[in-house]
Amino acid sequence: MGDIALRFLFGGLAVSSFAVLGELFKPKSFAGLFGAAPSIALASLVITVVSKGRISAAIEARSMMLGGIAFLTYVSAASVLMLHFKLPALRVTVSLLGLWLGAALGLWFLVLR
Repeated sequence: MGDIALRFLFGGLAVSSFAVLGELFKPKSFAGLFGAAPSIALASLVITVVSKGRISAAIEARSMMLGGIAFLTYVSAASVLMLHFKLPALRVTVSLLGLWLGAALGLWFLVLR
């Protein structure tokens, strides 16, 4: 029960803090960026440090960074296809899921394996 309470407390505090940060910046579309991924990642890392130690948290952080690189690859390709070629968003995002998976698995193979 203590671990769940810690996750709830720290996760809520982190999400709220990043939401306030998002409100300070313009355009307001940044609020979603600050409210989601960074706050959850930080909460997860703090809980991992407390429960499993720094080494586990370092491994988790490294995996998060590689996942971010794979996602950046996916988003960059999707942006090019949608902005320059005017392709529909649903078709582009679904068809590029293989690119994201390939980038994530490739990075895992090169770095983490």
